[in-house]
Amino acid sequence: MKLVLIIDDEESIRKSLTGILKDEGYGVISEGNGESGLKSFNEKQPNAVLLDVWLPDADGSDILSEMVKINKNIPVIMISGHSDIDTAIKTIKIGAYDFIEKPLSLDRLVITVENALKFNSLSEKKVILAESSPERFEFIGETEVVKSLKEKILKAAPSSAPVLIAGENGTGKEIAARAVHLNSLRKDEPFIAINCAAIPEELIESEIFGYEKGAFTGANARKKGKFEAADGGTIFLDEIGDMSLRMQSKILRVLQENKFQRVGGESEIEADVRVIAATNKNLENEIAAGRFRSDLFFRLNVIPLYIPPLRERKEDIPLLADYFIKIFGNYSGRLEIDGQAINLLKKYDWPGNVRELKNIIERFSILNEHNKISEKDVLSELKMDAIAGGIHEKDNTLDVFTEAASFKQAKENFEKAYIIRKLKENNGNITKTAKVLDMSRRNLQKRINCLNINQ
Repeated sequence: MKLVLIIDDEESIRKSLTGILKDEGYGVISEGNGESGLKSFNEKQPNAVLLDVWLPDADGSDILSEMVKINKNIPVIMISGHSDIDTAIKTIKIGAYDFIEKPLSLDRLVITVENALKFNSLSEKKVILAESSPERFEFIGETEVVKSLKEKILKAAPSSAPVLIAGENGTGKEIAARAVHLNSLRKDEPFIAINCAAIPEELIESEIFGYEKGAFTGANARKKGKFEAADGGTIFLDEIGDMSLRMQSKILRVLQENKFQRVGGESEIEADVRVIAATNKNLENEIAAGRFRSDLFFRLNVIPLYIPPLRERKEDIPLLADYFIKIFGNYSGRLEIDGQAINLLKKYDWPGNVRELKNIIERFSILNEHNKISEKDVLSELKMDAIAGGIHEKDNTLDVFTEAASFKQAKENFEKAYIIRKLKENNGNITKTAKVLDMSRRNLQKRINCLNINQ
C-alpha cells in the first residue's frame, strides 16, 4: 500500500484529504505542523507528501529543503491558500514535484498524487535497473547439452513459473538465470540477485524483506528489501540450499501468497516477483537430511534446469576461450592463443568450471607480455607438467607411463599425476584431498614433497 503524508495546520483539510486518499486505496499519515511532519517524513519514508506552504511553526519551503536533504526521490506536492507565483517558483527550484492552490480541486489533487507516485516508482526503478544491469557475459557453447539447455531457457522464459537451477560453482547459474529474465516479459523490470550463502543468518531476513525503523539496533530508517525492489521483475536466490529452515518457510509463504512483511512491520506488502533459485547442492539429499523443506523444493522445482560442469563439455572450451579473449583482449591490445595451448586447456579438468577459465584468460590478458597465450603459459598457470597434463606433443596420455625407464618410474609417474589431479579437484586443500584418498594428511604431504609436486 502506497503511503501519503499530509502536513497542514487546518484540521478540516487534513480530514478531507485523508478520507479522499483512503478511498483511493492509499495509506495516510496526517500531521498539523512542520516539526511533527518532518519527523514522520524521516521515520516513515512515505511515497509522497502533501505539504502546506504556511505552517504555524515553520516555513513550508524550509521543511521542503530538509525533506530533499533526507530523500530527494520522494515527491513533495506543495499546497497554499495564498496565490504567489514567486513562492511556487521557489519551491519548484528547491525540489517540489508540483504546486497546487487552495481551494483545492479534489479531482486535480488525486490525479497529481497518482502521477507523483508513478514518478516515484519510475525514479526508484531507474536506480534499481542501473544496479541490476545484466553482466556482459553470455551462455556460450555448441555441445548438445548446452543447446538443449538454451532451448529449455527460451521455452521457460515467457512464463512466470519458478525456476530451479542446479550446477556446480562456477558453471554459470546466474548467467542462465539472467538469460531466463532477459527473454521473459519482465525483461524491462529489475533483476535482483542475492547470494543466500554470503549473508549472515541474522541479516538475511532484513536483506530480503527489508525493515522498519527501530526494528533492531541500527535500523535508523525504513529500508526496502530485495523482494520489494524486484516488484514486477525477477529475484535470483543463489545458493538457496544454504538458507536456514526458518527463512525457507518465509520464502515459501511469498511463493504461495505473493505477500510478505518487513522486519518489524505489521502491514502486508504485495509483490509481483518471479523467483529463480539456484544451488550447488543435491536438494533431495538435503531434504532427506532434514536441512531443506520438501514443500519449498516442489514449489521451486516447477522448471528445473541443470548446468553441466565444464569437464563434461570440453568441446566448448575453444569457443569459451575465444569469447573471453575478445572481451578481455582490450587490456593488452590484440590477444591470441595458439592451438597447443587450446589442447592443454581441453585436457584440464577445470574444478572451478567456466569461472576458472574466465579468470585465467583475464589474467593472461593483463600479465602476458607477448599478447599470445602459449602452451608454456598454460602449463605454468595451471601448474600442469608433462605428466599431469598427459601431453607435451603426445596424443596418447599413456605415453608418460609406458615410456618410463622402469616400472618404479612408471608407478611414480602415475602416483604424481593422480595426486595432482585430486589436489586440483579439491582446490589444493590437502586435508580434503587426504580424506578422498583415504590416507592421513601427514602421509599425503610426505608424498607431495617426495614427488616434487608444486602447490
